[in-house]
Amino acid sequence: MRADRLLSLLLLLQTRGRMTAQGLADELEVSVRTVYRDIESLGAAGVPVYADRGPAGGYQLLDGYRTRLTGLTTDEAGTIFLAGMPGPAAELGLGSVLAAAQLKLRASLPGELADRADRVRERFHLDAPGWFRADEPVPYLSTVADAVWSGRRIEVRYRRWKAPREVTRTLNPLGVVLKAGRWYLVAATATRTTAYRVSNILDAELLDEPAARPEGFELAAFWAEWTERYEQGVYTGTATVRMTAAALDRMAFIFPPEMSRVARAEAGEPDETGRLITRVPIESIRHGHIELLKLGADAEVLDPPELRAVFTETARALAATYLPPPESPQGAARRS
Repeated sequence: MRADRLLSLLLLLQTRGRMTAQGLADELEVSVRTVYRDIESLGAAGVPVYADRGPAGGYQLLDGYRTRLTGLTTDEAGTIFLAGMPGPAAELGLGSVLAAAQLKLRASLPGELADRADRVRERFHLDAPGWFRADEPVPYLSTVADAVWSGRRIEVRYRRWKAPREVTRTLNPLGVVLKAGRWYLVAATATRTTAYRVSNILDAELLDEPAARPEGFELAAFWAEWTERYEQGVYTGTATVRMTAAALDRMAFIFPPEMSRVARAEAGEPDETGRLITRVPIESIRHGHIELLKLGADAEVLDPPELRAVFTETARALAATYLPPPESPQGAARRS
């Protein structure tokens, strides 16, 4: 364990530059005292690590020092080739770069690790998007990625769901995220930081202005917080629904995860007819109507009254479409 920790410490200093003892301790999940001892051990082993004193000080390697030691285990060597995602890399314009990097990495691995990596690549494949989802056109993804990489502001014309539908924004790009096969640009304006769906960008122009990046901004932490806030805020209402147990089970396959999860958590015991009452989160009356129609006659909306009224009208329209018209008394008399 200590050898692994010493290697991790060395690679942290090599990739990040100067780091404080507390920063190293946090990354390695050890005490500051342990970091002091490990730094001494690296020095004794001939690694040129030195300390700068003062508030802005820390530990760093001598300029130009690089270790060729990677310390890859067999599992780590194989896992690297699972992280390639050639499709997204190609969309970013990095397909050939990724292929070249993997080729160089493969060539540098010793025999056993190289064989392990080849087996993983041959037998495992990552396909991030969900079923029945075609690729979205993202003609401005490369422009967005260029803005993020170069740290320059970008002006976009963007299509959103509320009026006015098309808006123009000047953004400070902070990062790009691939979520369930969909690309998002995380960017800041003067008033807020949020995510923009790249497929909704109608035009994009890279500006010759440096982007302002908030101090201490971490893309992964922001994305985790933003997605949680989005999922909690998108459902502004609930519907009370009587449904069969089979319909409740079917929700897991045809409904968004949050709707299915809450419905299961709120479900009561089935009554003598085999139906149960539960609550289902909805975004709006229209959204609830569209989603709950998937359950057909296995579900009955009890509340809110506005949603029940919409279903009543739908039921009447369906009956008029599918049921034969009632026979007139005259027609029945003629047949008799």
